[in-house]
Amino acid sequence: MRDDEPLTLDRDKAVSIPGIPGSAPGSAPAPGPDSLPAPLPETAALPVWTRRLVLAGLVLAALNLRPAVTSLGPLMKEVRAGLGMSGAVAGFLTSVPALCFALFGIAAPRLARRFGAGAVVCAGMAAIATGLLLRPFASGTVLFLAASAVALAGIAVSNILMPVIVKRYFPDRVGAMTGLYSMALSLGTAAAAAATVPLTSAMGHGWRLGLGVWAALAVVAIVPWLGLVRDRSSAARPAPAGSGPATDGNTDGNTGRIIRSRTAWALACFFGLQATAAYVTMGWMPQIFRDAGLSAGTAGALLAVTMVMGVPLSFALPSLAGRMRHQGPLVVVLALFGLAGYTGLWLAPAGAPWVWALLLGIANCAFPLALTMVGMRSRTGAGVVRLSAFAQSTGYLISIPGPILVGALYQHSGGWDLPIALMAALMVPQIVVGVLAGRNRYIEDEL
Repeated sequence: MRDDEPLTLDRDKAVSIPGIPGSAPGSAPAPGPDSLPAPLPETAALPVWTRRLVLAGLVLAALNLRPAVTSLGPLMKEVRAGLGMSGAVAGFLTSVPALCFALFGIAAPRLARRFGAGAVVCAGMAAIATGLLLRPFASGTVLFLAASAVALAGIAVSNILMPVIVKRYFPDRVGAMTGLYSMALSLGTAAAAAATVPLTSAMGHGWRLGLGVWAALAVVAIVPWLGLVRDRSSAARPAPAGSGPATDGNTDGNTGRIIRSRTAWALACFFGLQATAAYVTMGWMPQIFRDAGLSAGTAGALLAVTMVMGVPLSFALPSLAGRMRHQGPLVVVLALFGLAGYTGLWLAPAGAPWVWALLLGIANCAFPLALTMVGMRSRTGAGVVRLSAFAQSTGYLISIPGPILVGALYQHSGGWDLPIALMAALMVPQIVVGVLAGRNRYIEDEL
């Protein structure tokens, strides 16, 4: 879709915007023929084997978009001991994914225009494999962080280009294909959280091999993308003459700068606060349960329960949100689940750990809700792309200090009361900005 191509959005229907990183599946029925641009000639004539290759590549790539993050949480205690890592540095490590997603994700569209999306995703899978393979050999914290950043850079560019690949190769099945790779993403997230500790114990070589084994899955994912490296059909094409003025990522030729929109800022803050909660959960929740006396395997399984909640709710929640004129009530309900989960962790983490994990898993589904609201707050496809880029980039930057502060508070206080109280307190501004972002408004009207 070109930046100047309009896309009509119906407030009374959920939307799933192809081309938005992480666009929630199931948020709308698959668009009909009238709502999609005609596929390019070479796309329409693609042989069956090419589509099957792309399908395999999508699923395998999606499986690799989170294990680098969720495999670390259950082994954080061993990693800290092995590398002599302080609590504050460990907190920074849990913030590295957000930093990489904000920085490297910006480059993905430009790289895809120059080399083709297939080639960039192939390079992304190679970066993931390289980073995960090098991470176990790190002799110190700096090298460990550098190897992690390599893997996360590959995740960042691949994550952003997944919807572009879907739009290009499956223009008539956008909803189904988006749902498929989103489900694979959630499956990979949960599998890494649940299986890392058992694999580490079974192989008997400590945390290094337990983290490094996930590089094998990334190597497998490279294979189908090698066949798509030379396929430039997914590279952006120049706009025809008279199609409209070129604009940058922050402006709209008719409506002015997006940073003037209060709704855009509300969405960015909401996205950042929910991302803070998500990365604290992925990075620190297993440690909370282990400090409460649970085994490393059980702590990993609890994190897997939290992550797997995103599979069914990422389908149901956006559809419900799209039928509402104001998404504020959903923001409040999800935050209440989060407050209940944090209260349980604060009072008795080992008392009902499966319940707390379930509650926090529901609260973390603020992510697909945020993406759905991005799609509903603009009148055009160009506006949605700009709003998505602004809200997600700004939001990821906002989320960086949270996990670092949690780690510092944990190290300073020697317990989890202060960090958990901080996370519970952050739910209050998350409700406020979420309610503001959920109002029935378009950013064009504010510009």
